[in-house]
Amino acid sequence: MILDNFLKFSDAQALTATAVSTNVVDLSSDRDIGIGEPMALVVSIGVAADFTTGDETYQFTLQTSTDEAFTSPITVVASAAINGDELTAGTKVVLPIGFDNKQYLRVNYTLAGTTPTATVDAFLQPLSMIDGSRDYANGYTIV
Repeated sequence: MILDNFLKFSDAQALTATAVSTNVVDLSSDRDIGIGEPMALVVSIGVAADFTTGDETYQFTLQTSTDEAFTSPITVVASAAINGDELTAGTKVVLPIGFDNKQYLRVNYTLAGTTPTATVDAFLQPLSMIDGSRDYANGYTIV
C-alpha cells in the first residue's frame, strides 16, 4: 500500500484515553477533496484494542475546521462506538467521505470504558485504493 505522508493523521499513535490525531492535514484552502474520486478515512489497528473488562469502546471521528487550533470543530463522519474485541491487530475501519470540508482535518479518537488502549494508523485514501487486505507489523528494522 502506498500512502501520502501529507494525508496521515496518525502513525503508530498509542491511545490510552480520548485524544486527537498527532497530525493535522492542511488542505491549504477550503475546498472539496472528493472531486474526481471518493475519499475515505482509514483507521488501521496496529496493536489490538484492549477489551479486558469488556466495557471498552472506541469511536473514530473525522473533524474539519477553518483554523488549525480547531476552535469550532465540525464532524465530517464518525464511526459508531466499536467494542474493543472487534478491533484486533490488522483491522481497518473505513469511513467513506462525501463533503465540503474546511481547510484543516484531524481525527478525534473517543475511548471509553475501564482500560481502553490501542495503537492506530489513520490516513485519507481514495476509496478505490482500499482493499480487503490486513495490515501487519513489518518484519524488519531500518538502521
